[in-house]
Amino acid sequence: MEWRQMAGFYHVARLGSFTRAAGVTFRTQSALTQQVRALEEEFGCPLFERIGKRRLILTPAGEKLFAFAKRTLEEYERVLEEIQAHNGVQRGHLTVAAPFTTLYRLLPGFLETYTGRYPWVEISLLDRPQGEVVEMIKGGRVDFGITLESAAPGGLNRVRIARAETVLLVPAGHPLAGALRVDLGEIARYPLILPPAGSEYPVRRKLETLFAKEKLAWRVAMESSNIELSSVYVEMGFGLSFATVVRGLNVLERRKLALVAVDHYFPPEHLVLVHRGERDLPGYKSAFVDLLRQGLTPASPADA
Repeated sequence: MEWRQMAGFYHVARLGSFTRAAGVTFRTQSALTQQVRALEEEFGCPLFERIGKRRLILTPAGEKLFAFAKRTLEEYERVLEEIQAHNGVQRGHLTVAAPFTTLYRLLPGFLETYTGRYPWVEISLLDRPQGEVVEMIKGGRVDFGITLESAAPGGLNRVRIARAETVLLVPAGHPLAGALRVDLGEIARYPLILPPAGSEYPVRRKLETLFAKEKLAWRVAMESSNIELSSVYVEMGFGLSFATVVRGLNVLERRKLALVAVDHYFPPEHLVLVHRGERDLPGYKSAFVDLLRQGLTPASPADA
C-alpha cells in the first residue's frame, strides 16, 4: 500500500464521494478510482459499496482500513509539526466554520489578536449554517466550529465562549418595546420575519410548534436566515423577528430596535467552540481555543 493510495482512500471515505475527494486532494477522479481499485486488489475485497447512483458506504473491511488510515494520517501530521517546531520552522493551518453573522461580527477582532501572536498560521474561514458546521466537524473537514450548544451533539468537545439568549426584535417605539414579558398571542398579532420554512433553524421550528399548540394564526412577512438583513426590515416596521444574542455586547445597537426577553419560550444557552479532540492539539490550535475562551469582543448574534 502506497502513501498516496491510503490518503486518497481516506478522503473518499471521509467525504463519501470521489468527486469531492478529487477536489480536496487536487487529483482527478479517475486517479482516485484507480488508487482505490489497487487497494481492493491488494486486500482482496471491496472497500466501498455503492448505494444508488451517488451514495458510497464503507464495507466492513473499508471501515477497518479507514480507521487505520485516519490514525496514521493524524499521527503523521503530529510528528510533522513536532519536527518542524524542533527545527525552528513555524507552520500551521487551521480551518474554522461558523454561521455568517458570527464570522462577520465576532471573529474579525479576535483573529486580529490571534494572528498578531501567530502570524505564521494559515487560517481558512468557512461561512456555513449551524447544521453544516456540525457535520463538517464530525467528518473531520474543519478543525473548529462555532455553534449554539444545543446544536452540538455529544461526542464532540465543546468549549463555552459566551452566554447567549434568544430575544424578540421590535422597532424602537413599538407597543411591545417596553414589555418585560410577552406571550405568543401578542407576538402573533404582528407579521414576522423568520428563517425559511423547513430549515434547520431551531427558532423557526420551535415557533411553529408553539403556535400550533396554542392554535394561533400567524403570518410570515419575510423569510431570511440572515439576522443582519432581518434587523433592517424590523427597523422599517416590516415585521418582528428573533435573534440569539450575547447580552451586553449587542451588535444590533446601531439600529433603532428594542430587544424583548422571551426566555420563557427559549431558555438561555451558550455559544460554543466545537472540535473533535481525538488527540492532543498542537500548540497554536490550543492557543486558539484558550484565547477564544477568554471572551468575545465584540460579540455576535448567532444565526438561529
